[in-house]
Amino acid sequence: MKIVLATLNAKYIHTSLALRYLRAYARPDFPDIDLCEYTIKDPALSVAADIYKRKPDVVGFSCYIWNIEETIPIIQMLRKTNPNVKIVLGGPEVSYDSRMWLMRIPEVDAIVINEGEKTFHRVLTELQKASESGDRPRYDLIPGIVYRDAEENVQQTFPAEKMKLDEIPSPFDDDDLPTLVNRVVYFECSRGCPFSCSYCLSSIETGVRYFDLDRTLTELKRLIDAGVKTVKFVDRTFNIHRRYALTVFDFLIKNHNGTIFQFEITADILKPDVVQYLAENAPPGVFRFEIGVQSTNDITNDIVQRRQNWEKLTNTVLGIKNSGKIDQHLDLIAGLPEEDYRSFRKTFNDVFELRPEELQLGFLKMLRGTGVRAQAEQYGYQYMDNAPYEILSNNVLSFDDVIRIKRVEDVLEKYWNAHRADLTVEHLVSREFDSPFDFFQEFGDYWEERGWNRIGHQLEDLFKRLQQFLEARGTDGMDVILGLMKLDYLKAFKNKPRAIWWERTLDKQTSSRLIQLFAERPELLGEQFAALKLSEQDIHKHCLLETLPFEPGTLEAKPHLLLAYYEPGQGQEPKYFHAALSAFGLVRV
Repeated sequence: MKIVLATLNAKYIHTSLALRYLRAYARPDFPDIDLCEYTIKDPALSVAADIYKRKPDVVGFSCYIWNIEETIPIIQMLRKTNPNVKIVLGGPEVSYDSRMWLMRIPEVDAIVINEGEKTFHRVLTELQKASESGDRPRYDLIPGIVYRDAEENVQQTFPAEKMKLDEIPSPFDDDDLPTLVNRVVYFECSRGCPFSCSYCLSSIETGVRYFDLDRTLTELKRLIDAGVKTVKFVDRTFNIHRRYALTVFDFLIKNHNGTIFQFEITADILKPDVVQYLAENAPPGVFRFEIGVQSTNDITNDIVQRRQNWEKLTNTVLGIKNSGKIDQHLDLIAGLPEEDYRSFRKTFNDVFELRPEELQLGFLKMLRGTGVRAQAEQYGYQYMDNAPYEILSNNVLSFDDVIRIKRVEDVLEKYWNAHRADLTVEHLVSREFDSPFDFFQEFGDYWEERGWNRIGHQLEDLFKRLQQFLEARGTDGMDVILGLMKLDYLKAFKNKPRAIWWERTLDKQTSSRLIQLFAERPELLGEQFAALKLSEQDIHKHCLLETLPFEPGTLEAKPHLLLAYYEPGQGQEPKYFHAALSAFGLVRV
């Protein structure tokens, strides 16, 4: 029996852990399995054609909110081109309201509910028996599915029992490992979540089950030895089991070999001794933490049953940040119950005050099966009919508010999360605007008014538009701000930029004279610059000269000459050297 396991990933770089588990569990009895990963951007006809040419007897699709609507046309084409193929769905998007999905997509034969490895194997077994006997498959004997009976009525069997996780073979085949090297590999140590946040599907499954610790370490070592660059743990609360988490951290610290590992951390339960251990031992850049804050509104957190100690969370985030070892990605959700625009502004500012490396601003999605969806009427929710079921409004947040916050999200991504203007944004939110939220909101509003949300942007465009916005509103201290923008722009390149967005303050003759001077007397820019022993030709080729109205690092109002050196072949940010303009007989910027 020929089987195809397929899914549409959000991006090519992503990989499907679910398909690999299904294949690993089924393959001892059903060896002829193709694992086919596509993306949501692939044309439906191309995907259907690729699956069709494999001549499958069974096709299983893994379905999520980000791919269900794109998957349906593929299913419909497969049914039309191969009427005898059996089509089975699974995944979180179809595990709730499963009867509705079977009625909406009549081309589907069965849906596997929740955990799928054993259940899908049983489906394949029944299909194999039916193929050999010529009888109808006995779907009614399989726990944990929805199916159509002989009269085409939708039926649902009793829930399947939870599996012992170590019954599942490794999802990572030796033949598969080389294909994962340059992609994001998803990995889990556990299933389930100890918390009950009503907006999250993980809250529905009670209890947490763990894979054997030795197995986990062995699997991680296989990925590291294979040269996988990025491993993302999908455990909903990686650090809930302190000893388990510490053992994994310690193992990866000793064996990482340059692989990057990302974890979902509940920060307010991460013990101070663990934070200290990571601060002292974690290699810089190897670990990344994703921390869901969602809201700092106590009323809102009570409604969604989210227990969160803000003081402890803050101490953890700042302790990790001060170590300089681990990047942190903090999540917010706009649109939670009873969090209006003003309250969300406070939430945003509370979290931005921690200066995370990335602040992810998302919008509540009314996921099937969640408590918040069940309470939608109580809180006046209007939301998209189809996936991703994102909210449009509720009783305290209008659609106008939602649209405005989306503008915040847009410029937040372009400037803060992309780290294109760190120095400038820090200066603006600290000194020029009432709060960080107000900067991003005002800039986002201006961005949309100009229609920039409908066109593409080069790096220099982003700086020009920021300058235009700041000048249009009459921002004070523009000379200092433009100086910081120059530093941010130059830092964005690994080689000397060919173009700049501002008008040069040094003419060619002055620049050439200074370059000749620095080649002859490099000590004028300090001992570190002198140690580079750059020739005049090297400085011309790999350095950029500019002036600033302040001393870098202090912002003291004293015009300075800046030299940015891009070391060839290193692919690193420039090294900055500077000296007061007055030292060279130059007094004006």
